Amino acid sequence: MAAGLPVPIEFRLPEGWRTADPDDIGAPGVAFVALHPHPDDGFAANITIDGDFMPATRTLLELAEESEQRLRGASETLAVLTRRETGSPRAPGLSQRLEFTAVAGGARRKLAQTQVYLGVVDATDPAKRAHIRLTLTSTAAQHDVVLDDFQQFVSTVAPDTAPKS
Repeated sequence: MAAGLPVPIEFRLPEGWRTADPDDIGAPGVAFVALHPHPDDGFAANITIDGDFMPATRTLLELAEESEQRLRGASETLAVLTRRETGSPRAPGLSQRLEFTAVAGGARRKLAQTQVYLGVVDATDPAKRAHIRLTLTSTAAQHDVVLDDFQQFVSTVAPDTAPKS
């Protein structure tokens, strides 16, 4: 079952990317999925969004390390190529790039994943914190080709402050 996000956000997809139902493509637990229009060797690059509330004692670095460990358990090989903290204490961020080998779509593939974690403080209750994770997964060969689209997408992500009717 597709999950919701702890805080509302808005964003724009890069041209050509199309939305997909998370449940239909085997991505339960994420709130949003978009697929690249040109698969590489039968694998469609995808952007996913998920997130949750997080206790004040948790850090984005801990979340990234946990994500790495989950992925390590589901893959044959895994390497963390980069990991970088960004932002400020009020609006922290973290990005990491991972490469791994796993069975996907019935074939053994070398995949790459860029994850961006955004820390969000609730505007009405600053004691409440959440994180949003934006993830690009593609074949390793296609990653640099779709990375610009992902970076463009990330730059459009913002809190959705439109009044609810």
